[in-house]
Amino acid sequence: MNLMRFALLALILWMVPASAFAQAPPNVVVFVADDAGWRDFRAYGSDVVRTPNIDALAEEGLRVERAFLTIAQCSPSRISILTGKYPHATGAEDLHMPLPEGERLLPSYLAERGYFSGIMNKRHLGPNGDRQFDWISENLSADVPAFLDEAGDRPFFLWVGFTDPHRPYDSAPAVHDPSEVNVPPYLIDEPETRADLARYYDEIHRMDGQIGRFVDVLEERGLREHTLVIFLSDNGMPFPGAKGTVYDEGIRTPLIFTWPGRIEAGTTYGGLVSVVDLAPTILEIAGMETPTEMQGSSIAPILEDRDVEGRTYVFSERNWHNCDEHIRGVRSERFKFVRNAYTELPHGTPADASTSPTWYALKDAQRAGTLTAEQARIFAAPRPAVELYDLENDPWEMVNLAGRAEYEDVARELADVLDEWIRATDDFPPSERRRLDNTDRVTGVKFTMENPPFTDRH
Repeated sequence: MNLMRFALLALILWMVPASAFAQAPPNVVVFVADDAGWRDFRAYGSDVVRTPNIDALAEEGLRVERAFLTIAQCSPSRISILTGKYPHATGAEDLHMPLPEGERLLPSYLAERGYFSGIMNKRHLGPNGDRQFDWISENLSADVPAFLDEAGDRPFFLWVGFTDPHRPYDSAPAVHDPSEVNVPPYLIDEPETRADLARYYDEIHRMDGQIGRFVDVLEERGLREHTLVIFLSDNGMPFPGAKGTVYDEGIRTPLIFTWPGRIEAGTTYGGLVSVVDLAPTILEIAGMETPTEMQGSSIAPILEDRDVEGRTYVFSERNWHNCDEHIRGVRSERFKFVRNAYTELPHGTPADASTSPTWYALKDAQRAGTLTAEQARIFAAPRPAVELYDLENDPWEMVNLAGRAEYEDVARELADVLDEWIRATDDFPPSERRRLDNTDRVTGVKFTMENPPFTDRH
């Protein structure tokens, strides 16, 4: 009888697929940069920005080559990642909107698996979001040991929200030479812009050092091999034409997974990935199912198998951020389709970008009539209602192909895909509500009045 039982048990174990993640729940640490463009890391091709610790994470694990955010705005992006929902579905789609009562974040689900959760430094979630974490700290590396001590033997989830490289740029040590920075074509290559970019690089470098010290603590505590570390950004760099847009400069993010002994070192994944899938992925790795209310799906299989097919489409949006917008976008591997409301007005650039030296250089050139077509786009009014870009041949998204006969079928297909996503996720139309701007779209000046009140769209 014992032999038969043993044979039956062996058969059952043989039939269960082996998975590196079907083990005891691991610790999870998520590092979130604040306004860091995907291009600005050596692991993603920069030959200037000094990011040795983030590069080491990429070398030790998996680097996702084409990962995308759901929105290029700080608080809506973070809430979207933690809820596994698109921003408009969270009820917190505008900047500084708190997570509504009744909405759940990832740590509240992980608590059911016995996790101790913490959040450090920048939160941007509101009271309902904050209280779903067991531990909160305003500091960074100084409080890491305290968190680990309190977690004890429990598996832990820690969300580390950096404030770098968010503006203002006035405190990080200067380590980058303005003469060596990479100036994108939608900005003006002149001394003020170069100095501004160099200071932005300096803040990324400072964040990189903090990440290195954090990982050292995990190593010293013997926790590294049982901890999944994830690195990403909440939106693109805080420069005109990037942050607050649905172009890749705003929504494309670095995304790195490391887990020594579980994720093969030095690997890459080339499929399309949306960070709306990150919360379901962490839940699967923790041994849990994806809740029905989440709109994302787990991508945990890519951590073991880089041949897994990626998404066919990724979706993005832009809502109120100093200026009101209602922009929706869909991206396939090759094409990007964008639909704009409020086309009579120039694009609403976030206030931190519109009060930067780079913005002032653009405005000076606008007054002098020397802007290129690429640089003038952020001031254009009226704007096109639809935009279409061939990302294979136009990676900076500068040539709008909408209206060209040879691309009509592509535009119609992507418009249909976008419409179906809007229906499936219960998105609201631009006519449903409109908020007042608190930043002048033309001059970039932020008003001194209080932010205008939210209008309940429900």
